[in-house]
Amino acid sequence: MPRRILVTSALPYTNGQVHLGHLLEHIQTDIWVRFQRMRGHPVVYVCADDTHGTATMLRAEKEGVTAEVLIEQMRVDHIRDFQGFLVNHDNYYSTHSPENEARAALIYNRAMAGGHIFTEQVQQLYDPVKALFLADRFVKGTCPKCGARDQYGDNCENCGATYAATDLIEPRSVLSGSPPVLRSSEHYFFNLATFTRVIRDWLPAGTQPEVANKMKEWLDAGLKAWDISRDAPYFGFRIPGTEDKYFYVWLDAPIGYMASLENWLTNRNDFTFDEFWKADADTEVHHFIGKDIINFHCLFWPALLTSANYRKPTRVHVHGFVTVDGTKMSKSRGTFVDGSTYLKFLRPEYLRYYYAAKLNGSVDDIDINLDDFVQRVNSDLVGKLVNIASRCAGFITKQFDGQLANELAEPALHAEFAAASERIAVCFDADDTAKAVREIMALADKANQYVANAAPWTLAKDPARRDDVQRVCTQGLNLFRQMLVWVRPILPRIAAEAEAFLNIPALTWADATTPLLGSRINAYVPLLTRLERPTIDAMIEASRAPGEGESAVSTTTPSTPVAKRTKEPAVTAAPSTPASISIDDFQKISLKVAKVLTAKAVEGADKLLELRLDVGDHERTVFSGIKTAYNPEALIGRFVVVVANLAPRKMRFGVSEGMVLAAGPGGGDIFLIAPDSGAVPGMDVM
Repeated sequence: MPRRILVTSALPYTNGQVHLGHLLEHIQTDIWVRFQRMRGHPVVYVCADDTHGTATMLRAEKEGVTAEVLIEQMRVDHIRDFQGFLVNHDNYYSTHSPENEARAALIYNRAMAGGHIFTEQVQQLYDPVKALFLADRFVKGTCPKCGARDQYGDNCENCGATYAATDLIEPRSVLSGSPPVLRSSEHYFFNLATFTRVIRDWLPAGTQPEVANKMKEWLDAGLKAWDISRDAPYFGFRIPGTEDKYFYVWLDAPIGYMASLENWLTNRNDFTFDEFWKADADTEVHHFIGKDIINFHCLFWPALLTSANYRKPTRVHVHGFVTVDGTKMSKSRGTFVDGSTYLKFLRPEYLRYYYAAKLNGSVDDIDINLDDFVQRVNSDLVGKLVNIASRCAGFITKQFDGQLANELAEPALHAEFAAASERIAVCFDADDTAKAVREIMALADKANQYVANAAPWTLAKDPARRDDVQRVCTQGLNLFRQMLVWVRPILPRIAAEAEAFLNIPALTWADATTPLLGSRINAYVPLLTRLERPTIDAMIEASRAPGEGESAVSTTTPSTPVAKRTKEPAVTAAPSTPASISIDDFQKISLKVAKVLTAKAVEGADKLLELRLDVGDHERTVFSGIKTAYNPEALIGRFVVVVANLAPRKMRFGVSEGMVLAAGPGGGDIFLIAPDSGAVPGMDVM
């Protein structure tokens, strides 16, 4: 039975551009939404800019515009960047909206009527230089729990503790740098402790176990009342019945999910607001957030909803932070990359796939290792996935006028792949796209091995095997189509381009179980090209903060830790003082078995042979300086060892995509390194 689902991503703050951290969450959410839709479930995906607070007010003043003008400019930028990464929100709205103001007032009034709101005089930090009360994020000091320095006034990034800004040790104003003073002010509080049992009962099914356990620690320690008001001047919604009190941004921000849905529902009749938000709703509400805001979504939000007689979220999906090359994103190192900068250099599919390959449903941090990023894109997407289509399509279009066979060469293999579809679906539903990707790529290896073993290029030489060529290539394209189903949530644009090539409508999840036979396909157009490390380096350099010139060793290391090559890529005698590398660097080298398909001398080169190699899941060209020792014809069919993750090198004769291993003093004494007997193309040597 179809599930009716409302999905949200956490609201990006209006004060900054979309960056790789935001994109982790929105890509994760978009993948989950696309998967659910492929399964036949009606899904609404909404989001909005988080607009309120002192920071917005101060930035607008600095830029000489109204806050309303500023937030609309930023909203347009955010929509542009998210769409650039193929994130398809049904509605991307703003928390500064009439719907949100009305809904926030309604929820507040219901909480007040239920006796869950009270007022109290509090001592609050005030900046005498700027003449305003300081929001938590405009106060820094030493954490009162762990002693970490330079922490904000609401929570500690080091130990995760939450506290009042007045608890900070040696606080200072971020705005003026001066020590703030205490002033008394009346504040409004939500009595969170009243809902301890409600939260405790909701947690086990409401989020991941590690998040629930963290929330239980706070529940066991006793929940404190939640300050939901801020003093003027403040950019936000005025609290009903007051003149100079405003809702704290974190009260109306999650209500922005509801307001964005309400705005999207204008002039629609396929969904209703109440079917998602009434207390006894049988639909689903899923929030995707980062682990830094679990207290708001797993404590305050379910309690506030309950107080207003709304339903609690079905599940809060929590992910970790993003690091680059093992460290926190840095503007000085160029690793704090805005979405718009990324898109000037790289295709969005690269990042979507890399995040999918890393997300495992836990709150572990996600590290973008830049060398690994290049390797995964080239190995998985280019070398495995699209390679299947490129190896088979030409035979169908050139020899059979685009007509697929009426039967598969091996129906059992198609059925074996189809049986994996539900296992992969379980992974997607549980946010474990990393496991799904591993299974998909294992099947891609199997599909490529099938094509390599069937060798349609050999069959095509025998006119009597013509029908076999058609069946084999139809089989290969159907294996590709099955994998296309499973990667469609991750790579929607590539999937759409492949659907056009296969001449089929948009794929659904069920299509993985039924073959495509007897129909006509269109000419194959390359779906993806290899990613080169210099492009990554250029993006990093473009992201470096102006005036920052510190060395970025971790982001400029060559993609392969092999000593610099000579003009011709044959391994010759070692120099008298060999360069030293660590065992960790040596272990990064990928050595694979390859079979020589063709070999020929390179015109104009004394030592080079051009080798076409079968590396199991794809073919590649390597130029090797072994001509003085080997007759090209004698190499055809021979197995060799190739450095598979060496960055391609452009030579005047063409591009060399690796290095064939050989040893010896040179001349006629060069000896190819041979793999063990029984080796097959693509097998790892180490």
